[in-house]
Amino acid sequence: MTMELGISGQTALVLGGGKGIGRGISAALAAEGVRVILTSRTLAEAKAAAAGIGLDCVGLACDTADLASVNALADTVEAEFGGAGILVLNSGGPAAGPATGVEMAAYATAFQQLFMGPVTLAMRLLPKMRAQGYGRIMTVGSSGMVEPIANLAVSNAIRPATAGWSKTLAREVGADGVTVNVLIPGRIDTDRVAQIDGGAAARTGQSLDAVRAQSWGRIPVGRYGTPEEFGAAAAFLAGRSAGFITGSFLRIDGGQITSIG
Repeated sequence: MTMELGISGQTALVLGGGKGIGRGISAALAAEGVRVILTSRTLAEAKAAAAGIGLDCVGLACDTADLASVNALADTVEAEFGGAGILVLNSGGPAAGPATGVEMAAYATAFQQLFMGPVTLAMRLLPKMRAQGYGRIMTVGSSGMVEPIANLAVSNAIRPATAGWSKTLAREVGADGVTVNVLIPGRIDTDRVAQIDGGAAARTGQSLDAVRAQSWGRIPVGRYGTPEEFGAAAAFLAGRSAGFITGSFLRIDGGQITSIG
């Protein structure tokens, strides 16, 4: 018996959908019959990613650190696609580094990219979701929202703001059929994780293979997750049958995060 998600024919907007976790989500939604609008920072990258996924997938450019770019994207989605019932807020993380070495401007830049831009977009698309009685807003967060990650000071500081916003919004719009959730990735095999592992190897003088082996040893399933596995979880949350799941923080981490709360 298969589960019918009931989202065929919906339109989804996936930020950062051209690679890594975002691409995994884009592909999973497209496979369910969803028209997917994915974004990358450049139009060429977005179009290439959309073509690679195929199905009913189109690529547009957006830089969440630029509010003009965000609003232009919202204008296009509303005018050409009639809005989006599924919104995935996914932005690349800020540069790694310890708290003692961060310039104050880096926090402002990260807040614009990770909070202001995505929230602005959500507020633009939310009224249509509420009016039609169905909407899914998902933010791809970080395990640093639950357990701060060493050497990712800026991410650890800024991403929790999105968690608070998501929980607050979920309580306000749940009765309208709109759910708001945060997906917490553990170590998913993406370019971002490769960058973090490479940085750890450089700092410690270990080989990249040794760093990865140590990382796998801290994950109960003994490996990194895949973008496809992450995408499957996001597609489930987008489904009609997941309408009672809101204000939640779904960990897709192979059991790595040790805290209960």
